[in-house]
Amino acid sequence: MQISKSLIFGFFLFAFSCKGQKPNTEALILNPKFNRKISAMLNFSIPFIGVKELEKNQDKVIILDAREKEEFDIGHIKGAKYLGYNNFNKETLSSIPKDAKIVVYCSIGYRSEKMGTRLKKMGYSNVQNLYGSIFEWVNQGNPIYDSNEKRSHRIHTYNKDWSKWVDNCKCEKVW
Repeated sequence: MQISKSLIFGFFLFAFSCKGQKPNTEALILNPKFNRKISAMLNFSIPFIGVKELEKNQDKVIILDAREKEEFDIGHIKGAKYLGYNNFNKETLSSIPKDAKIVVYCSIGYRSEKMGTRLKKMGYSNVQNLYGSIFEWVNQGNPIYDSNEKRSHRIHTYNKDWSKWVDNCKCEKVW
């Protein structure tokens, strides 16, 4: 009995000491302050993918935008499908197989992490969160597209306070 109590104690000590540890994300974000902000807001419940990796695999994944329709219409990643957050559009998922490779994004990754968790609960098995989301996508010089699928230089930054995290001065920030 003494050994099993020690093993149980050791397991809980290990489990609680590991909980809350955040993965190294410094190489994924250009602005270290933005990286700290994102890292503090996420619980890393969904595996993440960096902007560079998504760029290389963009045609091999289904990209879902977990922002609201107005945000999506102003500027989104090419090929992304509108999923929504408060106004969750379940219709978007109707043609997506449960084992499809899915990348979810929002402004910085908070809403997309929540939606990724929701997708996992719905049975989608291969879901990743774009770390830094559309803000980092734009910060790294990648294009975005409007509701007519034309290149856009406007990005919806959710509100004025969040707009400071879009460092790419080639974009017009709207909220």
